[in-house]
Amino acid sequence: MIPLNDLLLFAGVALILVLTPGPNMIYLISRSICQGRSAGVISLFGVIAGFIVHVLAAAIGLSALFLAVPFAYEALKWAGALYLLWLAWQAVRPGARSPFEPQLLPDDTPRKLFLMGFLTNLLNPKVSVFYMSLFPQFIDPDRGSVFGQSLILGATQMSVSFTVNLLIALSAAGIASWFSRHPLWLAMQRYVMGCVLVALAVRLAFEQRRNA
Repeated sequence: MIPLNDLLLFAGVALILVLTPGPNMIYLISRSICQGRSAGVISLFGVIAGFIVHVLAAAIGLSALFLAVPFAYEALKWAGALYLLWLAWQAVRPGARSPFEPQLLPDDTPRKLFLMGFLTNLLNPKVSVFYMSLFPQFIDPDRGSVFGQSLILGATQMSVSFTVNLLIALSAAGIASWFSRHPLWLAMQRYVMGCVLVALAVRLAFEQRRNA
């Protein structure tokens, strides 16, 4: 349903976004450092459960929206490019923090770890905005079911997010320790992410004009 090139590009966007500062990343790293790797992994499964809820909601919402308001497709595609620019600004704005700067958290039970990971993701409005604004960049109603394409994109994003966050949760202490000894790299990490996000936004915007 979705061409492989488009799917690979979406996976690249998902990879960039999972590496940008956000509540999920900060929580998982902080939890892994404060309570150990197993706590970080349990929390990660909660985060993935939150993604599933967001994906289903976005797939149902986009399917209904495209049927009711055809012009919403192009509007959401432009919103996606603007959203990437906003994320770029969030990465480089004064006072922004890197996700590799952990917060102190108390120990929690496995059940609470899962629940907190779930709620941290479920209540994160950036996730909903990501799905609703970025999915239309890669969905073409002419290729078939919008719902089916949304599920494919959602599964791709969750796979990328799970893989990256699992690696980070397992090595969070080492990563944070290294960055604490090299603070310049904390700033560089934010600016590199910001530049990549701007490049992606420009690319998507030009693709829209070319396909119009």
